Amino acid sequence: MMASRWLCLAITMLAACGGPGKSVQSGAGVDRGAFVDVTTERGIAFTHRSGASGRFLLPEIMGGGGGFVDANGDGLLDILCLGSARDQSGYCPHRLYIQQPGGTFKEASDVSLPKSKLYAMGLASGDVDGDGDVDLCLTGVGSSELWLNAGNGTFVDSTSDAHISGNTWGTSAAFADLDRDGDLDLIVGDYLDWKESTAFLDKACFTVDGQRDYCSPQSYGAPGLTRVFLNEGGGRFTDATDRLGLSRKRGTALGVVVCDFDRDGLPDIYVSNDQMPSFLWRQQKDGTFVEEATELGCAVDETGKSQAGMGVDVADINADGTFDIWKVHLHRETHVLYLNKGTHFVEATARWGLAAPTRAYTGFGTAFLDVDRDGLLDLVVANGRVALVPELMSGSDPFGESNQWLRQVRPGWFEDASEKAGPAFVLKETSRALATGDFDNDGAVDLIVFNRDGPARLLRNSLVEGRRWIGLSIRERNGTEAIGAIVSLTLNDGVVLREVRAAKSYLATSDVRLVVAFSDQQTPQTVEVRWVDGTRTLFPAPAMNRYTELRRS
Repeated sequence: MMASRWLCLAITMLAACGGPGKSVQSGAGVDRGAFVDVTTERGIAFTHRSGASGRFLLPEIMGGGGGFVDANGDGLLDILCLGSARDQSGYCPHRLYIQQPGGTFKEASDVSLPKSKLYAMGLASGDVDGDGDVDLCLTGVGSSELWLNAGNGTFVDSTSDAHISGNTWGTSAAFADLDRDGDLDLIVGDYLDWKESTAFLDKACFTVDGQRDYCSPQSYGAPGLTRVFLNEGGGRFTDATDRLGLSRKRGTALGVVVCDFDRDGLPDIYVSNDQMPSFLWRQQKDGTFVEEATELGCAVDETGKSQAGMGVDVADINADGTFDIWKVHLHRETHVLYLNKGTHFVEATARWGLAAPTRAYTGFGTAFLDVDRDGLLDLVVANGRVALVPELMSGSDPFGESNQWLRQVRPGWFEDASEKAGPAFVLKETSRALATGDFDNDGAVDLIVFNRDGPARLLRNSLVEGRRWIGLSIRERNGTEAIGAIVSLTLNDGVVLREVRAAKSYLATSDVRLVVAFSDQQTPQTVEVRWVDGTRTLFPAPAMNRYTELRRS
């Protein structure tokens, strides 16, 4: 019996996930800010339901997820929203919105998605069978599911053939070619080894003033196991967790990102753990992994304290040729920026201006993003508490917080620019997953934010004027997205480093295309792609202000 049975069946008549969310519209003559809520006008009508019914079951406070995918391969990003609680039909109502040529979205769930009873959490995307179409992995309470794309934007549940069982509460997941054999493997982070038992279902926790509240993960004493499933072809996987060494340590995984941190050509795995040290599984030459986050300086904060790690993203924030780590945490903790020095990491949170603006928030979804296209990467964070804090509760959502735009105003210094982000960043909601994607292909990367027991919000980046930009779609010979490829864009005054990646943030999948903005004084010269197998291809500078596909010859 799946561990999600208690959570789905009990709320069949209590929850439904469909129904439009209210868009935030600003009045005439009002500066709408960097992001404009276009949810309703573009046709998105999704409200997540956790199924919360007063029992304070921990999974209820942790969702929901989703993201951007090009489901039908037409070059336009579509949106998948994950349901959690089952509706009156007895199924969990996941919703797929296909983008139409005019920029609106049309729901295609009934004809495109398989029926699912999974109390879903996270979403990962990638072409696992090498046919050029994007496939999906859904994680959740009790199991994970693999949906293969049939080639026309419809998906078939292939879980029974995939052999990806083992996780009891999967959260964030990633597809990546860990063994560099040309196909995508699957990494799934487990939050807790969740059991359908009295010890889990009847555990009660309280606030200091005696109110019933959600328990912390430590209350259950059952950290999960990050699993690796190696791709054997044809949509089938083998659980290689033990063989590759990842069963040596258990953790409360919430964020997962795959990146070659030491630039040795071997993908590594970073896992953001909740209320315990985070993990950096560094790949060895024999293909096994060794956990080295403490030794490398990216397990805890600079005082040696474990934090409540949630969402995570990776970028070369200081343009030194290595990938740095950004990780978000709980209220009264600061989020953390670890700078990669090649041989180790150094925390730079306070000296980059990121400590004070983040201490008052509980972050979940997050991403590096050049919001204003000034050539400097900013940060966006989706916030929402997991516990009741009486002095902070206001409005209808006791866990609600406003989201943040942390703008890099000059190299090495951030300021909180949330008041300039738009009305949607003023709302206090329980935000969870956050995905990035340029859905209208204008070079200004947009957001979709998924709220727990609230509407998904599609936020269009309105800062389309000004800087020049280049968009890159990096693909293998067969047309599949080259996840894991490292792209070096040489300018007249330096090099911009990017990695092709869909998995980042929390419970989300994002647009894998790369967007780089430039000042008027900068001139792109060449693009070098280091493919996952280590080979390199040099391309001439692409055209400005458009997307260019770079395919391995």
